[in-house]
Amino acid sequence: MALQQTVEQTVAGLGYDLVEIERSAGGLLRVTIDLPWSGPISEAAAAAGAPEPFVTVEDCEKVTRQLQFALEVDGVDYKRLEVSSPGIDRPLRNEQDFERFAGEVIDITLKAPMGAAAAGQVAANRKKFRGTLERVAGADGSQGWQIVWSDAPEPKPGQKISKKRAPAPLQALGFALDELREARLAPIVDFKGRRPKPDTTVSE
Repeated sequence: MALQQTVEQTVAGLGYDLVEIERSAGGLLRVTIDLPWSGPISEAAAAAGAPEPFVTVEDCEKVTRQLQFALEVDGVDYKRLEVSSPGIDRPLRNEQDFERFAGEVIDITLKAPMGAAAAGQVAANRKKFRGTLERVAGADGSQGWQIVWSDAPEPKPGQKISKKRAPAPLQALGFALDELREARLAPIVDFKGRRPKPDTTVSE
């Protein structure tokens, strides 16, 4: 059985979502897991300050033990196994991930440069963008995704911004998931908004 399939089945069987599998030099096998998404938090739960559940050390230990057994049965060659929770730059892999993190700032890398589609608004060879992820409806009623951003420079700490100054115009880029080489949550530590999840790792 292929490594990806073995890990996916094992992680899902324990009630977790597989986020990423990485093989590193020296025989390290790194597996990132997350708790399943149960949909948008209700307004009542949000008002009550219900905390978002995080992957714990106990979760990582449980998955580590089961993976060690499954990988041994399948004869997978590795020297060290590391199971961890996603960091603040969590990758977005599928439609559900994008649904889950709509409204967050994300980094995307396109498979191909913008080219003529840039229409002079951004560099034609640009492939990397950072912006707020939004769901957008097409003219035909289909649902798609876009990121929205401003190229205005970030204010320096303590810098006063004139209220009379016109804000920089917003730019938007629509995309399909199959046009992306990579998408991740932007690693921004913002204590007024999204808080970084504790990065939990168990190595064996």
